[in-house]
Formats: sequence, structure tokens, C-alpha cells
Amino acid sequence: MDYQALLNIIEKDLESFDHQGKVASYIPELAFVSPNKFGMHLHCINGKDYFIGDSEEKFSIQSISKVFTLTLAKKHKSKIWDRVDVEPSGNPFNSLIQLEKEKGVPRNPFINSGALVIADILISCLENPKEELLAFVRYLAQDHDIYYDEKVAASEKSKGYRNIALVNYMKSLGNINNDADDILDFYFHQCSLAMSCSQLSKAFMVFANEGKIIGTQERVLKTKSIKRINAIMQTCGFYDEAGEFSFRVGLPGKSGVGGGIVAIHPHQYAVAVWSPKLNAHGNSEKGMRVLEELTSLTGLSIF
Repeated sequence: MDYQALLNIIEKDLESFDHQGKVASYIPELAFVSPNKFGMHLHCINGKDYFIGDSEEKFSIQSISKVFTLTLAKKHKSKIWDRVDVEPSGNPFNSLIQLEKEKGVPRNPFINSGALVIADILISCLENPKEELLAFVRYLAQDHDIYYDEKVAASEKSKGYRNIALVNYMKSLGNINNDADDILDFYFHQCSLAMSCSQLSKAFMVFANEGKIIGTQERVLKTKSIKRINAIMQTCGFYDEAGEFSFRVGLPGKSGVGGGIVAIHPHQYAVAVWSPKLNAHGNSEKGMRVLEELTSLTGLSIF
């Protein structure tokens, strides 16, 4: 498959793409990002790279980080599913109503409440949670030039009222064990991770390679656990637009309000795209389009 030729076709087609989305502004620091940025990077199972646009520029990965924290939690603790479910939410990612209805048990680990429970689990089982998460992501990407964007973390903290409400509500119902401020600090930092499309595509190869690091073939997680994480990405990775992504793209993936999307084709590749303008569901408008075009041009998805 000549992936570079396909990416060049996609780049050409984007010249006529009519943007309707808006850059996330409820996190003040994200509002300063240029709305016209675009990058795409595809990393193959054979180690080859294909890319277009701003694929080496770092951005705030936001909720894409929830895949990393879930993976780290599974690596250190096997029993997490009694505190968070694995069902699609069908609601906005920061819904309070759904959490109240379901008595403080989040619908899945990729909505905000679920990620806060995962953060609580990591704080309980790790000695230095922020340092160990950063080291883990660097290990997955095989790249040490990954860091927390402290400005973004502080910006999220300054406006994180709904997340504060979520974690305190779950604590009142007995599903949070640690101090709420510690959990929120960890959560705001994980979302502030700054990575490029290139780094993200390489870090996500562990999910395309049955739980092993490309190149070294070191095992991170058992194949069974990777299968389950991929399944949750497929059904829950795009909040209340997960069905649309499955229908249009047909790959497991995860989005973030920083404009990033990462998707994997098992045994084939991991691909990351970045375009800051979001649709009404909080997913990158252009990112959704180019990934749909990628699987249409290749004629391949998981279905």
C-alpha cells in the first residue's frame, strides 16, 4: 500500500474542505491555538512513517490521554471494572445527569467521570503518579521529548468546575478514595500532555501490535487486555459520536478537544491527525473527514 500517495491525495482534497467547526474555548489556553493547523502521521507495523502537514508540532492531547491512563491502570491493577463500566455513554463527555442516574459509577473510562475514577486508581497504586504516567507515555512512544504543558494544566484548573463537581459527587457515593484535589491535579496534567501526531502514532502502535512495543517487541500488556481497550475505543472513544465514527471510519480510536484523533488498524498501522476546529460533539471536524477518506481510499477497516 502506497500510504504516502494516499496522504497526498487527502491533503489535496482538503484544499476545498469547508470548515464549520470552532476551536475549544472553555479551556482558555486552547483558544490561542491557530484554527488552521493540520497534521497527519501514519506509522506502519513495519516501522515506516508517512505524513503531511504539521505532523511534528506538539499540541494538547486532552482526552486521548485517557487511553494511556487506562492502559497504565490495567498494567498495575487488574480489577477496575467494578468501579467503571464499559458501555457507550450516548451523552456529552462531562454529563452530570447520567452519573447521578447510575449512582456514581461512570458509564465508561473515556468520559470525564470515568477518567477521574481511573486517576483515583492510579493515585492509589503509584508512588509518583504524574512522573510515572509521563515516563510510561515516553516509553510507549520511545521518545523522551514529551512533557506536560503547565500553562494548559493551570488553564484547565482555573475553569474545571464541572470536573470538580463530578469527582466530589462520586466521592459522596463512595467511588472515589483519594483527596479530590490530588485527583483533579493529576487529571488536569494528564490532559495537558503535549505530543505531536508523529509521537502519538508511535505510542499507539502498542494497540495495533497486540500489546508489544514496535522494534523491541517488549510486552506492555497481555493481548486480552489490549483487545478490550481497543473494543472500548471502538464503542466509546468519541463520546456521543462513537457510532458515527464507527460508521464512517471503522477503526478503534480516541479523540481529544485539543483537536487530535488517533486511530489504529490492528496489525497494520496507527494514525494520528490534528486539526483544532471541533464539531458539535467535541471531535475534530477535519480529523473525522480525513480518517474517513483514509479508510475509503485503502478500502480497509476492521469491518
